Amino acid sequence: MKGYYKKQLASSRLQKVYELSTARIRQYLKAELAYALSYINQDDLVLDLGCGYGRQFPDLCSKAGFVVGIDSSAESLALGKAYLKELSNFLLIEMSARKLLFPDESFDVVLCLQNGISAFHIDKQKLILEAIRVTKRGGTILFTSYSKKIWEERLKWFQLQSEAGLLGPIDDEKTGNGNIVCTDGFTASTVDEEMFRELINRIPEIHTSITEVDNSSIFCAIKRI
Repeated sequence: MKGYYKKQLASSRLQKVYELSTARIRQYLKAELAYALSYINQDDLVLDLGCGYGRQFPDLCSKAGFVVGIDSSAESLALGKAYLKELSNFLLIEMSARKLLFPDESFDVVLCLQNGISAFHIDKQKLILEAIRVTKRGGTILFTSYSKKIWEERLKWFQLQSEAGLLGPIDDEKTGNGNIVCTDGFTASTVDEEMFRELINRIPEIHTSITEVDNSSIFCAIKRI
């Protein structure tokens, strides 16, 4: 599973994932992004963790002052430079979210959307702490995961990806309870409200709210104080 988004689901193959999305998944993606945008102000410096080819950048760049996107896949970032050629207020960097190469308190808003907290397959609490570290005092960090209410549509979307050869066959015996498992080693889990609270419970100097959006996303909004 390690490196799956760096190799098997990179560049045009990642783009194909979104082309296969159902109407309900497209609604989920739109609602998730709209809610995230509500936290961004005109002059904000925004960091997007796991930006892929910059699918969300046209909207992010229209709202923020400047957007920095990081991803572990050089291929996805190369596609992003072509995909975003009409934009100017952004920068794409190959980097791991595990260790962000930015000074403390660099960004106004840090985004880790579309279940990146699970999809990155790195230590979740360390990811949260690293995101907090690079966020300015008074800034906001947004983590999202899938709501249980969109399980059937989410599973259907992954089945379409599997049928298109983007993922291995789904292991029906191991798939369930929010977890999707493929026979080639791909796995996709989720973080529910209780798990989010456990991850942030002992972190000092933050204020947190957890909100369900569109019956599809769980947002964990962390404000650094």
